[in-house]
Amino acid sequence: METIYLCIVIFLFALAIFDLMVGVSNDAVNFLNSAIGAKAASFKTVLFIAAIGIMIGASLSNGMMEIARNGIYQPEHFYFAEIMCILLAVMLTDVVLLDVFNSMGMPTSTTVSMVFELLGGTFALALIKVHNNDDLGLGNLINTDKALSVIMAIFVSVAIAFFFGMVVQWLARIIFTFNYKKHIKYSIGLFGGIAATAIIYFMLIKGLKDSSFMTAENKQWLQDNTLMLVGCFFVFFTILMQILHWLKINVFKVVVLLGTFALALAFAGNDLVNFIGVPLAGYSSFTDYMANGTGAGANGFLMTSLLGPAKTPWYFLVAAGAVMVYALCTSKKAHNVIKTSVDLSRQDEGEESFGSTPIARTLVRISMTLANGISKLIPDNAKKWIDTRFRKDEAIIADGAAFDLVRASVNLVLAGLLIALGTSLKLPLSTTYVTFMVAMGTSLADRAWGRDSAVYRITGVLSVIGGWFLTAGAAFTICFFVAMIIHFGGSVAIVILIGLAAFSLIRSQIMFKKKKEKEKGNETLKQLMKASDSEEALQLMRKHTREELTKVLEYVENNFELTVTSFLHENLRGLRRAMGSTKFEKQLIKQMKRTGTVAMCKLDNNTVLEKGLYYYQGNDFASELVYSTARLCEPCLEHIDNNFNSLDAIQKGEFGDVAEDITYLIRKCRTKLEANDYNNFEEEIRRANDLNAQLSHLKRQELQRIQSQSGSVRVSMIYLTMVQEAQNVVTYTINLMKVSRKFQMEG
Repeated sequence: METIYLCIVIFLFALAIFDLMVGVSNDAVNFLNSAIGAKAASFKTVLFIAAIGIMIGASLSNGMMEIARNGIYQPEHFYFAEIMCILLAVMLTDVVLLDVFNSMGMPTSTTVSMVFELLGGTFALALIKVHNNDDLGLGNLINTDKALSVIMAIFVSVAIAFFFGMVVQWLARIIFTFNYKKHIKYSIGLFGGIAATAIIYFMLIKGLKDSSFMTAENKQWLQDNTLMLVGCFFVFFTILMQILHWLKINVFKVVVLLGTFALALAFAGNDLVNFIGVPLAGYSSFTDYMANGTGAGANGFLMTSLLGPAKTPWYFLVAAGAVMVYALCTSKKAHNVIKTSVDLSRQDEGEESFGSTPIARTLVRISMTLANGISKLIPDNAKKWIDTRFRKDEAIIADGAAFDLVRASVNLVLAGLLIALGTSLKLPLSTTYVTFMVAMGTSLADRAWGRDSAVYRITGVLSVIGGWFLTAGAAFTICFFVAMIIHFGGSVAIVILIGLAAFSLIRSQIMFKKKKEKEKGNETLKQLMKASDSEEALQLMRKHTREELTKVLEYVENNFELTVTSFLHENLRGLRRAMGSTKFEKQLIKQMKRTGTVAMCKLDNNTVLEKGLYYYQGNDFASELVYSTARLCEPCLEHIDNNFNSLDAIQKGEFGDVAEDITYLIRKCRTKLEANDYNNFEEEIRRANDLNAQLSHLKRQELQRIQSQSGSVRVSMIYLTMVQEAQNVVTYTINLMKVSRKFQMEG
């Protein structure tokens, strides 16, 4: 029996390594978002500074893992076997859950996930214990205060961080404007002093408050002399930053990199419990059981020892820091999560990662009405003066950056201050929530959310916030059932669940790689957005257009064939799959049109006048192709779903033959477009004309059958619809090829 629990402890530590890697992939956005978004330094430099912060923070962490030892469950009422069941369920759930969020590129809270997993696992075992023992109640077994404080943290963090991010950034922009180099002669020293002081204060209060060298005496001394320390730091850093400015050193970059270091240090020092707290609790339980409980047995030895504090050996902390640094430098999913946050706070327009939702559209309308009402109360002279401070065309943004250094500085300083303030006031503010929502508030104040992008940005923010709530529910529910399965299934269940977790992680990696392969086509668009020369932009736009239109023709070919084949064989599942992919493709078409229009701004006037019409016509024909396949699929799906009569043998034979020729035509056109080779294109035009003639003949034949009343009117209606939409597909395909040829031709 002891061997089984030893294997569980070893497996808990193995899972901890994975948990550290997926956890860092998620939480990297907290401290890298601002520095990477503003390109305060090279990517490697930013990672190096963050890595130092992580290593120091992890090494100095005191390893007090009370939340995993007694924060949720009351260990004095649980036996060793029950505690190990809870801890194993938590780790299995946590690794898979965080990996899923990272794969989607959605930042979530590792604290929320761990707390609610502990709560779910504990609740499962508590129900069993209450059922078996009338003397125990849920209140004796579960500490619900911690869970409630985390729920409150979501609301508190979101509201406070967003509001203050918006207000402080608005004030910063009023002071510095977008052309900040003109307005920093003397104010930069004061700003740098405030910023550096806030960051150091944050490091002392939040980042190092539980470090190994922070004894009770040191904490008390810091608390008694806080005002003196803050005053000295402020004077020192104000003078230092002014001197650095006179030495032609960009103070904003210094602030951003210092803030990145501070947040990374705080993350490693405080959030380490989220990754290794549970395995360490399992290790502590096992050592206590082996020393004192083998006589009572795993189901008879109570874990009262977990009530006491435990210091973590330094080598565990150093090893954890090393794994976190490795994950930070190598994880592609960390970059994916960072991209979500940076894209949502981007200053200029570009490819939006999210669509629009009814809630987002309603919020935009309400905000516009409110803004218009406030605008009427402000004097015209004041509005004109404020507008001069927000001239975005004067923005000093590094090449390829999403926003400027002023906003990056405010993001880091304000996030650090709010987290430090929350810690000192014992408010459970979440690092993830604060940093993300501050970034969203500052981007709104910077007028980065214009009327053309606001609905997409708000949808993205709501999606991330919704993911936070989803984390809590999913963590609780999944861990509840996993704990139940382990408790009743024993060793067999453990082996099966470990296998499922491993399968899930491997499958996630494979799916993520496939997703990244698909996204490689966006590299052309990224290059296009960075292009400064009109001729270079035109060549990149031609390449991007070929890639996008090739995808459209590939979709039309597959979906047309799937729809027709599924309808002729009365395959309801195939039609539903075709209809689902049609809805997704419509969103891609909208996104393609939007990004293409933004890219057009890179071309000079003559090129736009000469080639622009062909480009827009190509997009329109691509859109019509997608909508034609939707108009073909929808009535076919409804017809089969209602179990109406199928086509007769003659209709199936006639249309089936023509459909094969249409699919072949689309394939030939796609091949030519992809290769940018329009030689012998007249052959495709002739084939299209022949197909349209055939389809017109089928239409006349069907009308004659209706006239003679030789078949079902309902069947005739669906047949005529299919013939008409097939004609549209043929016509739009050839028209798409014609305008594409004109757009791709030189001269």
